[in-house]
Amino acid sequence: MLDAESFDAGIDINATATEILKLARERKVTVTTAESCTGGLIAAALTRVAGASECFHEGYVTYSNEAKARLLGVPELTIVEYGAVSLQTAQAMAKGALKAVNADLSMSVTGIAGPNGGTEQKPVGMVCFGLGFREADGTPTSLASVHVFENNGRDYIREQSVRFALQWALKHLKAAP
Repeated sequence: MLDAESFDAGIDINATATEILKLARERKVTVTTAESCTGGLIAAALTRVAGASECFHEGYVTYSNEAKARLLGVPELTIVEYGAVSLQTAQAMAKGALKAVNADLSMSVTGIAGPNGGTEQKPVGMVCFGLGFREADGTPTSLASVHVFENNGRDYIREQSVRFALQWALKHLKAAP
């Protein structure tokens, strides 16, 4: 799992996306995204790379709770109980994206990019990430991680969220057999 200590806030997004797609092609892995606060920026980073269509076929921008439930199958009870910005929702989004497109790897993100919407428990800059993948037997599974970015503005939080998601996916791909 990618944690705060191993996160590199200065990585080149294009180079990281390129490396993900290179590994995905080599391993015949399909990749998808399920995004809320990043609004499609992760998918944009991936599709900016020539040849991305070999392993990236579709992604989801599920900004509303209704879209998370309808398109990704996030249980409404999960959103009610834990909130749209929660590890549980991020995990369900990642797993739902895997299932929706029959992909091998998914990245999900849901958070509070600001400038408003934060609370004491969930401040502006809190972003929850999901990483979905298939076990050796093909069973979809997902992990979740949370990171609280400095509140240096909405664009900063969204850009750092893209970096975090891409780094985590790349770390997973490098570690996978």
